[in-house]
Amino acid sequence: MNKPDIPRIRLFFLFYVQRCCAALAWVSLAIVTYVTLGPLQQRPHAFSSAALERLAAFAFLGFMFLIAYPRRLALVCSLVLGSAGLLEFLQTLTPDRHGRLIDAFEKIVGGSVGIFAASVVLHFLNRDQNWPGTSDQ
Repeated sequence: MNKPDIPRIRLFFLFYVQRCCAALAWVSLAIVTYVTLGPLQQRPHAFSSAALERLAAFAFLGFMFLIAYPRRLALVCSLVLGSAGLLEFLQTLTPDRHGRLIDAFEKIVGGSVGIFAASVVLHFLNRDQNWPGTSDQ
């Protein structure tokens, strides 16, 4: 058979890691949506700063979505950055929340940082065909 010799770690990454990241990304987006639009009393507090929470949440979303869908940069940017703006707009429609432009900006910056970090990781993973432990000897 003339199948290309793909290292096992690359197959593991392509099959398992990307699928796990996709599931984690979609679940995380659902959680972020609930936390953003849900009752203020049920909002968890992970950091002392709400701005840092927004930035970290969307950085995580951007990272996970690009790892899950590495060849769909435009879709990932639209989804992550668009959801940041859309969720902030939808907050203006809820009675106990308020959408602010600075909050949307923080979410967009966080999503951009996560997407950039994932693109750097993917670049270095794809740079060399010889991954550690996969020599042709």
